[in-house]
Amino acid sequence: MNTNYGFLTVELLIGFFALLVVTKLLGKTQITQLTPFDFISALVLGELVGNAIYDKEIHVTYVLYAIFVWTVLISTIEKITQKFKRSRNVLEGKPTIVIRNGQLDYQALQSNKLDLNQLQHLLRDKDIFSLKDVQYAILEANGSVSVMKADRAATPTKEDLNIPKTSSYLPMSVILDGEWVEDNLKEINWTKDQILNELNKAGIPNIRRVLYAEWDGSLPLHIQKYE
Repeated sequence: MNTNYGFLTVELLIGFFALLVVTKLLGKTQITQLTPFDFISALVLGELVGNAIYDKEIHVTYVLYAIFVWTVLISTIEKITQKFKRSRNVLEGKPTIVIRNGQLDYQALQSNKLDLNQLQHLLRDKDIFSLKDVQYAILEANGSVSVMKADRAATPTKEDLNIPKTSSYLPMSVILDGEWVEDNLKEINWTKDQILNELNKAGIPNIRRVLYAEWDGSLPLHIQKYE
Protein backbone atom coordinates (compact mmCIF):
# COMPACT_ATOMS: atom_id res chain seq x y z
CA MET A 1 0.00 0.00 0.00
CA ASN A 2 1.49 3.34 -1.09
CA THR A 3 1.00 5.72 1.84
CA ASN A 4 2.41 9.23 1.98
CA TYR A 5 2.12 10.36 5.59
CA GLY A 6 3.41 13.85 4.84
CA PHE A 7 0.81 14.45 2.14
CA LEU A 8 -1.93 13.01 4.38
CA THR A 9 -0.88 15.33 7.21
CA VAL A 10 -1.03 18.37 4.94
CA GLU A 11 -4.49 17.42 3.70
CA LEU A 12 -5.75 16.84 7.24
CA LEU A 13 -4.47 20.24 8.34
CA ILE A 14 -6.01 22.00 5.34
CA GLY A 15 -9.33 20.20 5.84
CA PHE A 16 -9.32 20.94 9.57
CA PHE A 17 -8.75 24.67 9.17
CA ALA A 18 -11.16 24.88 6.24
CA LEU A 19 -13.96 23.41 8.35
CA LEU A 20 -12.96 25.66 11.26
CA VAL A 21 -13.28 28.74 9.06
CA VAL A 22 -16.62 27.53 7.66
CA THR A 23 -17.96 26.96 11.19
CA LYS A 24 -16.94 30.47 12.26
CA LEU A 25 -18.47 32.03 9.16
CA LEU A 26 -21.77 30.21 9.48
CA GLY A 27 -22.12 31.00 13.17
CA LYS A 28 -23.40 29.03 16.14
CA THR A 29 -26.73 28.11 14.58
CA GLN A 30 -25.03 25.17 12.87
CA ILE A 31 -24.71 23.55 16.31
CA THR A 32 -27.33 25.07 18.59
CA GLN A 33 -30.18 25.04 16.07
CA LEU A 34 -29.49 21.92 14.09
CA THR A 35 -32.33 21.81 11.58
CA PRO A 36 -32.54 18.95 9.04
CA PHE A 37 -30.97 21.24 6.43
CA ASP A 38 -28.09 22.09 8.79
CA PHE A 39 -27.55 18.38 9.48
CA ILE A 40 -27.32 17.58 5.77
CA SER A 41 -24.95 20.53 5.28
CA ALA A 42 -22.63 19.18 7.97
CA LEU A 43 -22.64 15.73 6.35
CA VAL A 44 -21.84 17.18 2.93
CA LEU A 45 -18.94 19.25 4.28
CA GLY A 46 -17.54 16.21 6.08
CA GLU A 47 -17.84 14.11 2.92
CA LEU A 48 -16.02 16.74 0.86
CA VAL A 49 -13.08 16.80 3.25
CA GLY A 50 -13.10 13.00 3.48
CA ASN A 51 -12.81 12.74 -0.30
CA ALA A 52 -9.76 14.98 -0.28
CA ILE A 53 -8.06 12.84 2.35
CA TYR A 54 -8.74 9.33 1.07
CA ASP A 55 -9.19 9.75 -2.69
CA LYS A 56 -5.83 10.50 -4.31
CA GLU A 57 -7.47 11.33 -7.64
CA ILE A 58 -9.23 14.34 -6.10
CA HIS A 59 -6.89 17.27 -5.54
CA VAL A 60 -7.25 19.22 -2.31
CA THR A 61 -7.75 22.52 -4.17
CA TYR A 62 -10.76 21.00 -5.94
CA VAL A 63 -12.31 20.10 -2.58
CA LEU A 64 -11.51 23.52 -1.10
CA TYR A 65 -13.33 25.10 -4.03
CA ALA A 66 -16.32 22.84 -3.41
CA ILE A 67 -16.31 23.79 0.29
CA PHE A 68 -16.15 27.46 -0.68
CA VAL A 69 -19.13 27.18 -3.03
CA TRP A 70 -21.13 25.18 -0.47
CA THR A 71 -20.35 27.77 2.22
CA VAL A 72 -21.49 30.60 -0.05
CA LEU A 73 -24.75 28.78 -0.73
CA ILE A 74 -25.44 28.19 2.97
CA SER A 75 -24.51 31.79 3.86
CA THR A 76 -26.84 33.05 1.15
CA ILE A 77 -29.70 31.00 2.57
CA GLU A 78 -28.94 32.36 6.07
CA LYS A 79 -29.01 35.96 4.81
CA ILE A 80 -32.26 35.37 2.93
CA THR A 81 -33.97 33.99 6.05
CA GLN A 82 -32.70 36.90 8.13
CA LYS A 83 -33.85 39.54 5.67
CA PHE A 84 -37.10 38.05 4.40
CA LYS A 85 -39.30 36.76 7.18
CA ARG A 86 -41.67 34.91 4.85
CA SER A 87 -38.84 32.71 3.58
CA ARG A 88 -38.17 31.21 7.01
CA ASN A 89 -41.13 28.85 6.96
CA VAL A 90 -39.97 27.37 3.65
CA LEU A 91 -36.21 27.30 4.24
CA GLU A 92 -36.03 26.64 7.98
CA GLY A 93 -39.40 25.14 8.78
CA LYS A 94 -41.89 26.46 11.32
CA PRO A 95 -43.04 25.39 14.78
CA THR A 96 -46.22 23.34 14.98
CA ILE A 97 -48.57 22.94 17.95
CA VAL A 98 -49.06 19.19 18.46
CA ILE A 99 -50.86 19.40 21.82
CA ARG A 100 -53.39 22.20 22.25
CA ASN A 101 -55.23 22.80 25.53
CA GLY A 102 -54.27 19.31 26.66
CA GLN A 103 -55.61 17.64 23.49
CA LEU A 104 -53.52 15.93 20.83
CA ASP A 105 -53.69 17.55 17.39
CA TYR A 106 -53.76 14.44 15.22
CA GLN A 107 -53.60 16.37 11.95
CA ALA A 108 -50.49 18.23 13.11
CA LEU A 109 -48.86 14.95 14.10
CA GLN A 110 -49.62 13.44 10.71
CA SER A 111 -48.40 16.44 8.71
CA ASN A 112 -45.09 16.36 10.59
CA LYS A 113 -44.82 12.55 10.36
CA LEU A 114 -44.60 12.28 14.14
CA ASP A 115 -46.12 9.22 15.76
CA LEU A 116 -47.23 8.97 19.37
CA ASN A 117 -44.25 6.89 20.46
CA GLN A 118 -41.88 9.55 19.15
CA LEU A 119 -43.89 12.28 20.87
CA GLN A 120 -43.79 10.38 24.16
CA HIS A 121 -40.02 10.05 23.82
CA LEU A 122 -39.64 13.79 23.24
CA LEU A 123 -41.84 14.54 26.24
CA ARG A 124 -39.84 12.19 28.47
CA ASP A 125 -36.76 14.21 27.53
CA LYS A 126 -38.60 17.10 29.22
CA ASP A 127 -39.27 14.94 32.32
CA ILE A 128 -42.92 14.57 31.38
CA PHE A 129 -44.29 11.03 31.56
CA SER A 130 -48.01 11.67 31.18
CA LEU A 131 -49.90 13.55 28.49
CA LYS A 132 -52.22 14.83 31.23
CA ASP A 133 -49.34 17.03 32.44
CA VAL A 134 -49.14 18.92 29.11
CA GLN A 135 -51.19 22.01 28.33
CA TYR A 136 -49.35 22.91 25.11
CA ALA A 137 -46.57 21.17 23.19
CA ILE A 138 -44.85 22.77 20.21
CA LEU A 139 -42.75 20.80 17.74
CA GLU A 140 -39.84 23.10 16.85
CA ALA A 141 -38.15 23.30 13.45
CA ASN A 142 -35.10 21.41 14.74
CA GLY A 143 -37.22 18.46 15.91
CA SER A 144 -37.27 19.25 19.63
CA VAL A 145 -40.45 19.85 21.64
CA SER A 146 -41.19 22.89 23.80
CA VAL A 147 -43.76 22.28 26.53
CA MET A 148 -46.05 24.38 28.69
CA LYS A 149 -47.16 22.20 31.56
CA ALA A 150 -50.70 21.98 32.81
CA ASP A 151 -51.47 23.72 36.10
CA ARG A 152 -51.50 20.42 37.98
CA ALA A 153 -47.91 19.69 36.94
CA ALA A 154 -46.44 23.21 36.78
CA THR A 155 -43.70 24.16 39.22
CA PRO A 156 -44.96 26.79 41.65
CA THR A 157 -43.32 30.20 41.38
CA LYS A 158 -42.25 32.54 44.17
CA GLU A 159 -45.34 34.61 43.42
CA ASP A 160 -47.55 31.54 43.88
CA LEU A 161 -45.93 30.85 47.27
CA ASN A 162 -45.95 34.53 48.29
CA ILE A 163 -42.16 34.59 48.60
CA PRO A 164 -40.61 38.06 48.22
CA LYS A 165 -38.68 38.55 45.02
CA THR A 166 -34.91 39.00 45.29
CA SER A 167 -32.37 40.41 42.88
CA SER A 168 -30.78 37.75 40.71
CA TYR A 169 -27.31 37.76 39.21
CA LEU A 170 -25.61 35.62 36.63
CA PRO A 171 -22.87 33.65 38.44
CA MET A 172 -19.43 34.45 37.08
CA SER A 173 -16.19 32.52 37.55
CA VAL A 174 -13.42 34.94 38.55
CA ILE A 175 -10.59 32.42 39.00
CA LEU A 176 -10.05 29.23 37.00
CA ASP A 177 -7.10 26.88 37.50
CA GLY A 178 -5.24 29.47 39.56
CA GLU A 179 -5.59 32.24 36.95
CA TRP A 180 -7.74 35.36 36.67
CA VAL A 181 -10.74 35.36 34.35
CA GLU A 182 -10.23 38.91 33.11
CA ASP A 183 -13.41 39.21 31.04
CA ASN A 184 -15.64 38.18 33.94
CA LEU A 185 -13.90 40.60 36.31
CA LYS A 186 -14.80 43.42 33.92
CA GLU A 187 -18.35 42.11 33.65
CA ILE A 188 -18.99 42.20 37.41
CA ASN A 189 -17.00 45.44 37.78
CA TRP A 190 -14.78 44.06 40.54
CA THR A 191 -11.05 44.66 40.94
CA LYS A 192 -8.44 42.02 41.63
CA ASP A 193 -7.71 43.67 44.99
CA GLN A 194 -11.32 43.13 46.02
CA ILE A 195 -11.11 39.47 45.08
CA LEU A 196 -7.77 39.07 46.86
CA ASN A 197 -9.29 40.64 49.95
CA GLU A 198 -12.03 37.99 49.91
CA LEU A 199 -9.41 35.28 49.48
CA ASN A 200 -7.46 36.62 52.47
CA LYS A 201 -10.61 36.44 54.56
CA ALA A 202 -10.85 32.77 53.59
CA GLY A 203 -7.21 32.22 54.60
CA ILE A 204 -5.91 31.89 51.04
CA PRO A 205 -2.72 33.91 50.41
CA ASN A 206 -2.78 33.91 46.58
CA ILE A 207 -4.85 32.78 43.61
CA ARG A 208 -2.47 29.95 42.66
CA ARG A 209 -4.04 27.83 45.39
CA VAL A 210 -7.54 28.39 43.98
CA LEU A 211 -8.96 25.84 41.58
CA TYR A 212 -12.23 27.71 41.14
CA ALA A 213 -13.78 30.91 42.51
CA GLU A 214 -17.26 32.14 41.65
CA TRP A 215 -19.17 35.36 42.28
CA ASP A 216 -22.97 35.21 42.28
CA GLY A 217 -23.86 38.69 43.47
CA SER A 218 -23.38 37.95 47.14
CA LEU A 219 -20.51 37.31 49.53
CA PRO A 220 -18.59 35.26 50.45
CA LEU A 221 -17.28 33.96 47.13
CA HIS A 222 -17.72 30.31 46.34
CA ILE A 223 -14.15 29.02 46.46
CA GLN A 224 -12.66 25.60 45.81
CA LYS A 225 -8.98 25.02 46.47
CA TYR A 226 -6.70 22.46 44.86
CA GLU A 227 -6.12 20.60 48.11
